[in-house]
Amino acid sequence: MDPYSDQNSKNQSPSDKKAKDEETALPVHSAETSSTERAVPEELKPEPQPEEPRMPPPEPSEDEKKETDPALIEHLTDLRKQLIKSVVVFLVFFIAVFSTINLWFPYVTRGYKLIVLSPLEVISFYTTISAAMAFGLSVPFVCHFLWQFVKPGLTQKEGRFLSLYSPAILILFVGGLAFGYYVVNPLSYNFLVKLGKINFDVMITAKEYARFLLMTTMPIGLLFELPIVALFLSAIGILTSETMKKVRKWSYVILAVVSALITPPDFLSQLIILIPMIALYEASIFIVMKTEKRLVPEAEAS
Repeated sequence: MDPYSDQNSKNQSPSDKKAKDEETALPVHSAETSSTERAVPEELKPEPQPEEPRMPPPEPSEDEKKETDPALIEHLTDLRKQLIKSVVVFLVFFIAVFSTINLWFPYVTRGYKLIVLSPLEVISFYTTISAAMAFGLSVPFVCHFLWQFVKPGLTQKEGRFLSLYSPAILILFVGGLAFGYYVVNPLSYNFLVKLGKINFDVMITAKEYARFLLMTTMPIGLLFELPIVALFLSAIGILTSETMKKVRKWSYVILAVVSALITPPDFLSQLIILIPMIALYEASIFIVMKTEKRLVPEAEAS
């Protein structure tokens, strides 16, 4: 123990004692200050800074996409091949028809007197007729290419149906074209021309005749596919003969509207189209009924 500590404390001045007391009380003051800081109201505290947005993960590369879905890539590649084949066949037929247009011209125009209003209209007429004939000739090949594409994805029932009725699809389409060319086109054309000659000098341009010819042949060929469509819907369980009988009246109305839309605006043409359409609808009901009767014993046997 320091013997001079008492003497030093006695000799200290009042200011020294005050400084020493402040140093001793400093920890208490710091504790009070920290408690005061902790008691700051919530509204006076600084707002927390928002977190920086996270960057989205990088998109997979093309190689990774191919690795994840090779079946889709193979499917699209097969579709591209079939489309390229179809285009090549169409171009071959188009070039062949266009180069021999003089041989086809009398059959196309039927000896009607046509006029052209500009040199370019000649090329337009030849191109339109050649494209239409090339399309008709390439339909069997295009159907075969499409069949090769959709065949792996069809069920056994759908594949068997298309393989059995593919010839019928082509025959009905050609039959519709022939019906339009030999029946609808001449009757409608002569009727409209005679009707116009009553009050007008009728002059038919090559461009308008080509449009009229396509209007009276191509849509009719598609409409003649009605029995095949009905049979296909019946084969997959969507349509039945009883349903077709119940909606027969409404079907006739729909067929009348369709025939009015795809034919020239005269009653004779619409009636010429409507009559075979009704006959095809009734034939579709008969075919579906026969198919249903044939499938019933097969289902009971299985």
